[in-house]
Amino acid sequence: MTGPDLTALRPRLPSPLQEAADERFTRRGVRLLLKRDDLIHPELIGNKWRKLAPNLTAAAGRPIVTFGGAYSNHLRATAAAGRLLGVPTVGVVRGQELADQPLNPSLTRCVADGMRLHFVDRSTYRRKTDPKTQAAILGAAGAEGASVVPEGGSNALAVRGCRALGEELRGQADAVAIACGTGGTLAGLAAGLGPGQRALGIPVLRGGFLGDDIRGLQAEAFGGPRGDWRLDERFHFGGYARTSPELDDFAEDFEERHGVRVERLYVAKLLYGLVALVEEGAFETGAAVAAVITGAPFAG
Repeated sequence: MTGPDLTALRPRLPSPLQEAADERFTRRGVRLLLKRDDLIHPELIGNKWRKLAPNLTAAAGRPIVTFGGAYSNHLRATAAAGRLLGVPTVGVVRGQELADQPLNPSLTRCVADGMRLHFVDRSTYRRKTDPKTQAAILGAAGAEGASVVPEGGSNALAVRGCRALGEELRGQADAVAIACGTGGTLAGLAAGLGPGQRALGIPVLRGGFLGDDIRGLQAEAFGGPRGDWRLDERFHFGGYARTSPELDDFAEDFEERHGVRVERLYVAKLLYGLVALVEEGAFETGAAVAAVITGAPFAG
């Protein structure tokens, strides 16, 4: 069985790299660059393309089953990919209680794109990577034989796919910063960068577990650690899907300054963290810092 032809979707690769004149950076002698992965494809935006494309190819036309919360960007991207490529998709959603409630706009979009939703209780969801539990979930969802893509899309295939992001930025910046959910994009990005370049991850979840996850993903994808990377866990604003009036004000101001729509759950936290870091003197005078714009605001 052959896989879908992803080139028919005409992704914009490599994604554009744009300089953003921002006095908060320039007064410190630092250049800010925006790596516009949000412009790769209008529906498979940013790192979702980079992570999903190799998984879709490997699935070779089989149905895709994946996992996420009620507002998961990954679920929406997978559903859109299924519609565009004619591949059946099943989304396993955290929270059995949601099955009896009206669908939120994010899940409504998934269904409109043809994704079949299967809700599971939160205790079962936490055990979804256990082989027996996963087999039971797939059986209950009628998804036996489907190709399984993990929550957030982060597996060895995705990490190797994200290595191209780093390769596109070789020689372009001293540091490359990215917001992190499951860590797969950072794991691949760091592997693709050249000598002397470093990657910085801004986690959007609390917990302090992400470093071990990234090391595990790199071991799975490459056989061991790759690249120079670190995490700064101060800018999660309380955890996933949490924001604040301060963050909203910051994002609106950045949009006005640079004409770039700022997604709030990941990208705003990344940019906020970079402004804080440059004010702390974290980057040397003359350094170029690239911020990876991994997504765009959900239009509802």
